[in-house]
Amino acid sequence: MKLARYYHTLRFLRPVQVYSRVHQRIFRPRPDLRPAPPLREGAGAWTPVSLRRPSMPEEETFTFLNETRRLSTPDLWNDSAAPKLWLYNLHYFDDLNAPGAEARRPAHERLLRRWIAENPPGQGVGWEAYPVSLRIVNWIKWALAGHVLPPEAVQSLAVQARHLARRLEWHLLANHLLVNAKALVFAGLFFSGPEAEGWLECGLRVLRRELREQVLPDGGHFERSPMYHALVLEDLLDLENLRREYAQAGSRTLAALGDEWAAAIVRMRRWLQVMCHPDGEIALLNDAALEIAPPPTALESYAGRLGYATVAGPGEGITHLPESGYVRLQKGPAVVLLDVGELGPDYNPAHGHADTLSFELSLFGERVIVDSGTSTYAAGTQRQWERSTAAHNTVEVDGADSSETWGSFRVARRARPLGLRVADEGAAGLVVHCGHDGYRRLPGRPLHFRTWRLTESELEVRDEVAGEARQAVARFHLHPHVKVEDPSGPDGFRRLISPAGTLRWQPDADEISIAQSTYHPAFGMVQSRCSLAARWSTGQAINRFAWS
Repeated sequence: MKLARYYHTLRFLRPVQVYSRVHQRIFRPRPDLRPAPPLREGAGAWTPVSLRRPSMPEEETFTFLNETRRLSTPDLWNDSAAPKLWLYNLHYFDDLNAPGAEARRPAHERLLRRWIAENPPGQGVGWEAYPVSLRIVNWIKWALAGHVLPPEAVQSLAVQARHLARRLEWHLLANHLLVNAKALVFAGLFFSGPEAEGWLECGLRVLRRELREQVLPDGGHFERSPMYHALVLEDLLDLENLRREYAQAGSRTLAALGDEWAAAIVRMRRWLQVMCHPDGEIALLNDAALEIAPPPTALESYAGRLGYATVAGPGEGITHLPESGYVRLQKGPAVVLLDVGELGPDYNPAHGHADTLSFELSLFGERVIVDSGTSTYAAGTQRQWERSTAAHNTVEVDGADSSETWGSFRVARRARPLGLRVADEGAAGLVVHCGHDGYRRLPGRPLHFRTWRLTESELEVRDEVAGEARQAVARFHLHPHVKVEDPSGPDGFRRLISPAGTLRWQPDADEISIAQSTYHPAFGMVQSRCSLAARWSTGQAINRFAWS
């Protein structure tokens, strides 16, 4: 069984990923400590931005992922008791560019010097390629905003850029490689001379190729995570901001990429608006959580400060994002966001969940049916549950996941959508029909088909499992502010009480149940909520959610 899982995971990898992983393990380059290249003179056109949440409430104290720790001794930069993602955040230096950062300027200067003194080149978590990339960008953004980097920080930046240039994350590709390339462009423009030009051209070359693959024609980022989409949009806005600061740099590649970046920014902004609930925040589909990427409103403000025109948001009816595999239905007071696409790129589905044909519902501006969110990347039962089919608003067949998620970021066999149809049937409602083949590996080779129908006053969800299966269960996870009134009403409805008003749930299935579960809208956050389940063994199940 394990061999089959490994086979179905590894067979999708690209050759460069295999080669790079072996190369990374064997080749450990020595730090290049030569003096830093001279700095390049900018045009003074940098637009300062403060998109990150403050994370340093007091000196030597940091809050990331809703967890606060102290950095009282040098060894805590690599504290084995802290989650890896928390340590990554510690090394990013996001607080340099957070609101109110000017008041923390002396503490930031001491922290810069402390990081340099306590993190020898090439050693520890802070020298892994991803945190190096984010730190390079944050230090340079801080300098461009009018602060003076101490000489040892300028020297460290050059050492970090040299280290990164030899440790690009080709074994991961996807958003990691994009972030690596962005950091090389920042370093290549911040410094001048032949070495800096080499960083710049390498970064631009990778960016050009990766952006053409990673930003889909409909504007979505190809990992299908609204959170990572917002992060990549921020990356593009930062790059455009930097391009204007160093417009005189003379790089023909840089000048040529300006139009490509601008077009991608417009498409990505529209996509993000489509994938937001009426409360203005992202849907929690695949790996997605609040408080990691800047809020969509902050990204729109950033785009406006760079001179981009307002992008029209979605209106009533059906908005289909075909390459991303998402559909937005909007009718009357209801907004429904449907996942009818692939998990992500086959060679790196790390942020995909077993959530094919899941959805989220907002009503009268309030979230009502929500996916479970993401609270951790640490391998274990919590991470596995959050990626499982049972944690999403879709159908689980015979206790199996629709896609075989395992480890922290692995997927073996994965569901493929099939038979997608979308139609606006006027007064009869907005209709989307889709199936997937994720359960064909089970005995009986079942297929799951789902049809959503949205009218002014009702959402109908019709599920059918074709082929042999012992039992299917459709789950609907409620937002914590939605309560279930018990017992059911005389008309067979269960009443759901929320700030949006009273909804009526009418299930047509063999058995229904209501259980307590958990909701994770942000990393490190756990909230109690109710989950509805409708089970059946043959035929189909119909669940209706109605409102006045």
